[in-house]
Amino acid sequence: MTIHITQATSAHAPLVASLITALTREICDRCNDQTHFDHNEALTAQLCARWIDEGIYTVLLAWSGDDAVGVVAIAESHALYAEGKIGIIQECYVVPAYRNQSAGSALLEAALALAPQRGWACMELCTPPLPEFANALAFYQRHAFKPVGGRKMRVRCAAHV
Repeated sequence: MTIHITQATSAHAPLVASLITALTREICDRCNDQTHFDHNEALTAQLCARWIDEGIYTVLLAWSGDDAVGVVAIAESHALYAEGKIGIIQECYVVPAYRNQSAGSALLEAALALAPQRGWACMELCTPPLPEFANALAFYQRHAFKPVGGRKMRVRCAAHV
């Protein structure tokens, strides 16, 4: 199977939103906890389009023929501990039928290739909950990511702007 990667434009936002919805549903279902995400697919598409147009979100899509089979979304940030700019993989998802068939690897390789172009000192991500997603942790470790800290934490603050 041939997988090719493209950078999404704002026109792809509804497609990206549908893949992100599938990701969040899988996390909630596998963890048996529907409170992990309060997901609004229409809002996700709207925010995705805006952020792509503003240049603050980079989204890569994996394709098998005409079918989008995966997505990785990256935001840029800055960190003193990293001594500069960093790329943060906010979402990474491959349609289950295409897992273990190189789509995820192709997405990560394309994401990592952006680092020198963007001047990122490192790239970071947070795995989905463990142990439910131990396979995701192993996948990222096979691609040179190393655990560096504790757990991702969140508190909701303000409404979407």
